[in-house]
Amino acid sequence: QVQLVESGGGLVQAGGSLRLSCAASGRTYSRYHMGWFRQAPGKGREFVAAISGSGGITNYARSVKGRFTISRDNAKNTVYLQMNSLKPEDTGVYYCAADTSPRMILTTIPAMYEYWGQGTQVTVSS
Repeated sequence: QVQLVESGGGLVQAGGSLRLSCAASGRTYSRYHMGWFRQAPGKGREFVAAISGSGGITNYARSVKGRFTISRDNAKNTVYLQMNSLKPEDTGVYYCAADTSPRMILTTIPAMYEYWGQGTQVTVSS
């Protein structure tokens, strides 16, 4: 069983920055691929970024590439999402998720992640 707890959301003006954190339980955390997703009101869950267990491979949605950075600290069982140059369209609930399967590739599909946090709200004002 894996438990995920996000933090760091809030209200920020366009052009500002936020850093989200996701603390995970689990003795084999460093083997999990981790992902960040977001969901705007009335829309489906959207892939944002993912990182491999070792942290050596990352993947980003086209809409956030160059502005967001995903990273992890396996000693702290924590994954981060640094968000810079925020835009109003980045508004939504942000979720972290864990893919504990043995697949080698990073997936962008929400259904492939087995565990999810409760989400943290990010609101970007114009």
